[in-house]
Amino acid sequence: QVQLVESGGGLVQAGGSLRLSCAASGSIFSGNTMGWYRQAPGKQRDLVAAIFTGGTTNYLDSVKGRFTISRDNAKNMVYLQMNSLKPEDTAVYYCNFRGYRVTVFENYWGKGTLVTVSS
Repeated sequence: QVQLVESGGGLVQAGGSLRLSCAASGSIFSGNTMGWYRQAPGKQRDLVAAIFTGGTTNYLDSVKGRFTISRDNAKNMVYLQMNSLKPEDTAVYYCNFRGYRVTVFENYWGKGTLVTVSS
């Protein structure tokens, strides 16, 4: 099992910045992907950004150039630096950890942290 705990959400004005952090603990395995998803009220949960163990990243088009995902493999941490925030970025942000433990695919979620961007 892998446990994920997010921190760093809050209320910010449009144009402001926030940094989300996610700490992974438990039975961590290598070759994983860590990422951030978000879910606004009444909408589906969407991938915001993901980063592979080797550092390759991918982003939701609407956050490219504004958000940066990074990870510290030694500390089992993943971060999301969010700049130039917009009201449409308001959502609950969830940390995700997934990958194959040998041949079995595992997928874990944090409880989420709320980001509210006021106009």
